[in-house]
Amino acid sequence: MDKKLLDTFRPVPNILSIEGLDRPVCEVMAVSSIKSSIESSLEQTNSIELGTECKEQAQGDWSELKAPKVDLKPLPEGLRYAFLGENSTYPVIVNSDLEPEQLSALLVELRKYRKAIGYTLDDIKGISPDLCIHRIHLEDESKSSIEPQRRLNPNLKEVVKKEILKLLDAGIIYPISDSTWISPVHCVPKKGGITVIKMTKRS
Repeated sequence: MDKKLLDTFRPVPNILSIEGLDRPVCEVMAVSSIKSSIESSLEQTNSIELGTECKEQAQGDWSELKAPKVDLKPLPEGLRYAFLGENSTYPVIVNSDLEPEQLSALLVELRKYRKAIGYTLDDIKGISPDLCIHRIHLEDESKSSIEPQRRLNPNLKEVVKKEILKLLDAGIIYPISDSTWISPVHCVPKKGGITVIKMTKRS
């Protein structure tokens, strides 16, 4: 019993001696040096690519010739205009109580994401039509039919044309080649103008 206890307290030989681990230590050091060199080269290439992209974006996006012409309207109390570009271009509305350091930090962040700011309707990135397009799922045995063209008298034709052009310009309607679910419409004269009403099957 005492011998077993004494054996348990014997000094353990130094397994982790440097002599026994010369080769593994060298291999680990070599792997770590290779890893660090790869990481540094990747960082350099990424910084070069990002730098060129940022410069190209800065030259293309911040051109004074492409700057939108925005009418600066009077702002309520507590707000003021700040400009992302030179020569008072690319205005944004900020809080007038911001400190100069806060304002400069805010403008730096806004310049990074200027594409998210829509000065005109063309600048706004809309939802993809694939996500919001309206589809009518017809039955398997259904057949498509093309409605015959309606003829209007010249006076009513001009009125309808103006109304349709207004709707096209506003983006409410859009032209398509053929549709199996659009109902025919007819115009009803009113005191305030012309109203377009959907035709029923009986009329």
